[in-house]
Amino acid sequence: MSRRKLTQDEVALWRKVADATQRLHPERTRHELPHPKPKPTKAPHPHRPDFQIGARSAVRMPGHDLMPGISDRMARQPVQMDRKKFGKMKRGKVLPEGRIDLHGMTTDQAHPALTGFILRAQAEGKRLVLVITGKGKTRSDDGPIPTRRGVLKHQVPQWLSLPPLRSAVLQVAEAHVRHGGSGAYYVYLRRR
Repeated sequence: MSRRKLTQDEVALWRKVADATQRLHPERTRHELPHPKPKPTKAPHPHRPDFQIGARSAVRMPGHDLMPGISDRMARQPVQMDRKKFGKMKRGKVLPEGRIDLHGMTTDQAHPALTGFILRAQAEGKRLVLVITGKGKTRSDDGPIPTRRGVLKHQVPQWLSLPPLRSAVLQVAEAHVRHGGSGAYYVYLRRR
């Protein structure tokens, strides 16, 4: 707002208005008027260290993938069989005595085929069999919910841990590269 000088007409108008006004409290004298409140003084703020959200948090939240991959879950399973034999099996030194290839099968076809194969192999006295699932097809579906690759690859370990196969299976491990790598499983069977 700029300050300008009042014109003569404006000064005359102001005097007329000021003369026509009455005091709000005529009984008060000029000295009795309340004093304005003193302005508060600002106290100095104590020094605070730099603040970052989550800097002191000990718990780090995991990523969006809540469940580890099937390969990681299989690697974390405890060893149920002889450790020396397990080490040879994981290095691909032990040859499987039987194999079944589930490529191209649906889950409805693969589950009974796997069940029959495992139970027959155990009845025949076989100890190590190879179950080939494949790695799964890559889908171009970019939806909001992530989908894992390889339906059979994820279902076979679960089927092997459920009855009636649970009583026949001692150990399940991902196969060595020469026997199919992450697209196949070694299944070590119990003796009858």
